[in-house]
Amino acid sequence: MFHFLNDYSESAHPDIIAAMQDAHLQQHKGYGFDEYSERVREKIKSQLDNKDIAIHFGITGTQANLVCIDAMLSPIDGIVACDTGHIAVNEAGAIEATGHKVILAESKQGKLTIEALEKVKARHSFTPHVVRAKAVYISNTTELGTVYTYEELKALSDYCRSNDMYLFMDGARLGAAIAYTHSNPNERTLTFADFAELTDIFWFGGTKMGAMFGEILVIPNKDIATDFNIYLKRHGGLMAKGYLLGLQFEVLLKDDKYLELSLHANAMAKKLSEGLEKFGVELFVPTQSNQVFALLPPELITTLKTEFDFYEWEQLDNGSTICRLVTSWATPEHQVDRFIAMLEAHSSNN
Repeated sequence: MFHFLNDYSESAHPDIIAAMQDAHLQQHKGYGFDEYSERVREKIKSQLDNKDIAIHFGITGTQANLVCIDAMLSPIDGIVACDTGHIAVNEAGAIEATGHKVILAESKQGKLTIEALEKVKARHSFTPHVVRAKAVYISNTTELGTVYTYEELKALSDYCRSNDMYLFMDGARLGAAIAYTHSNPNERTLTFADFAELTDIFWFGGTKMGAMFGEILVIPNKDIATDFNIYLKRHGGLMAKGYLLGLQFEVLLKDDKYLELSLHANAMAKKLSEGLEKFGVELFVPTQSNQVFALLPPELITTLKTEFDFYEWEQLDNGSTICRLVTSWATPEHQVDRFIAMLEAHSSNN
């Protein structure tokens, strides 16, 4: 049995395991003041050509989201997210638990649009009876695996700045988004500098990109950066053994290892989706990263699940189910080939 359930089943890339082994009996300063974390900060600052930008480390994605959102909003503020957004549907009310309302907006293939923001703005102009829509949440890649282009990010950024709103980007799979633009010549290649230019705060996920755990939080907006480490501590995100975070990202950033790993994950997803389409399976959304969403009939699900596991996302009225298949930095190509061979065999028998 092999599964395409997620992209964090394997513990970590072997280079990270080796680096941890090398460092485990050394002494390190705590709470992110270690040499690994400092080198990672300096590396990112040099890429951004900004020596003053605030850079912190988080442990999990949900924790990163709630710390960032709590740090940027006052008690009367809410944050806009599309109806498929992770903070709206998959974080057990973590954001609302901080006292901030998640304001839902319509999505288009997992993305937030200016049109949807305009509708939210109209609904939230009835003061003092509604919370202030002060920030906008997006994830890149989106919950459906689609990727925001530079132009789309620029449009959202311009809208937020024109309307006195913050733009916050969840980067749980940001490596996959960057890799998509690297492998598509028609797209402008996305960089950390672009995200620092266009957002007020964003984070770069390691958990789903070859790290054992951990995320990097980058805060271009100096107002949000003030006292951020206190919010991080308050929400349990200030890790005593912070060197374990810095160490992992030093490995991932060296020679763009994260990009190499993300390109592999995306390539495996592309091959998987091409195999599905070849044998008559319709995709729910285009495959742009390492997540594949396909419309599978029940008999095909039953056949495939004798050898593979994947997530049954949503059952449709026509009997088909939207299924999610996720590839990772460690997905062996022969397992993708074996999956496609099962599709071919099923197609021949039906």
